[in-house]
Amino acid sequence: MSQSELSPGTPPPTHANTINEQQHGVWVKITQGPGLVSVLAVFVALVLGGLLIAATDAKVATTAGYLFSRPSDFFSALWAAGTDSYVSLFQGSIYNSRQGFAPFLETLTVSTPLICAGLGVALAFRAGLFNIGAQGQIIIASIMAAYAGFAWHLPFGIHLLLVILMGIIGGAVWGGLVGLLKARTGAHEVILTIMFNYVALYLLDFLLNTKAFQRPGETNPISPILDPSAVFPALPGSRLNLGFVMAILLTILVAWILNRSTIGFEFRAVGANPAAARTAGVNVARSTILVMAIAGALAGAAGVAQVAGTEQVLTAGIAASLGFDAITVALLGRSTPWGTFFAGLLFGAFRAGAVTMQISTGTPIDIVLVVQSLIVLFIAAPPLVRAMFGLNRKSKNKPPKTPKHAAPAPAAPASQGGGA
Repeated sequence: MSQSELSPGTPPPTHANTINEQQHGVWVKITQGPGLVSVLAVFVALVLGGLLIAATDAKVATTAGYLFSRPSDFFSALWAAGTDSYVSLFQGSIYNSRQGFAPFLETLTVSTPLICAGLGVALAFRAGLFNIGAQGQIIIASIMAAYAGFAWHLPFGIHLLLVILMGIIGGAVWGGLVGLLKARTGAHEVILTIMFNYVALYLLDFLLNTKAFQRPGETNPISPILDPSAVFPALPGSRLNLGFVMAILLTILVAWILNRSTIGFEFRAVGANPAAARTAGVNVARSTILVMAIAGALAGAAGVAQVAGTEQVLTAGIAASLGFDAITVALLGRSTPWGTFFAGLLFGAFRAGAVTMQISTGTPIDIVLVVQSLIVLFIAAPPLVRAMFGLNRKSKNKPPKTPKHAAPAPAAPASQGGGA
């Protein structure tokens, strides 16, 4: 920009001003980005959870009776109640001196189905669909994978591969049916997935009381144990198995689909604006069916991780609450593949360490559910988190911006001489 292009009174741009603007832009991206908000949401939820633990602690209640005479006792008990619980949670999920990193292996094991199901929910989110049907998709996948595992007797490599394929196909079909009904009839996917969850749950209860699925000699609703050739190999002395490797590969695959493939671009376009995507030539109905089928396949992988990984049998509680926890994982991960992956690890750590926390400190396991709920609350309210930490979108210290175009020159004064 030349000096003549600047409006009167505007200082010429300098190298320092350009650097300040660049630094300010980087700072805004850091402070206003979704990643920092997610981290701060987890931090605030942990702090509030610690305060809740302290509020229910017997020693804290005792020292509160003589707070004004000896306040140090109260604050020491308050600090110990919160920190001791979280230290025990860390020791039960990451590392402790007695077991080493064995708890971390358990965290990875527990995280595997959360990651797979979370990816299915996150992918649907990116396409503008709210997939609450991961629970039913996990159940259907577990039914098909378990049946292939205990009813068919095949060599190791072929058998395990068939179990994986059956589970993924089962989840894909169950999710694809939702997409088909939405695309053809306009029915809302939330209602459809909720209903499909109930259908899958009662279908599982029915099958476990039939001869084909009930273990011989048992009256309880439990299937035969899967053949050794149908389960994931595990690390010696640990429950961690190759299912976690499957979760990593699926994360890479979803990242490639969303960011590198044409179909992923169509998914994101439909999620951003279906009408505009349709105008641009995207087949919205086909994208809806396909994205729900892929989401169901990812949730189906979670079912495979359950029956062929940790449980190795089919029971009525095979899905537990994984399908609904996956929604929380996807929200915390901001519906991104790697964000969902690390959110699944975090929630897996909560689950793995909750038992140790209760045994060591007497803190109820339910406190973990409270912390998870608080995380969802703060994730759903980013302005609240930004306001708590002063990360408002309008920065008060924004550097002066150099104008790109010159202001219009002032009009020349009218001639004072002659002429009417």
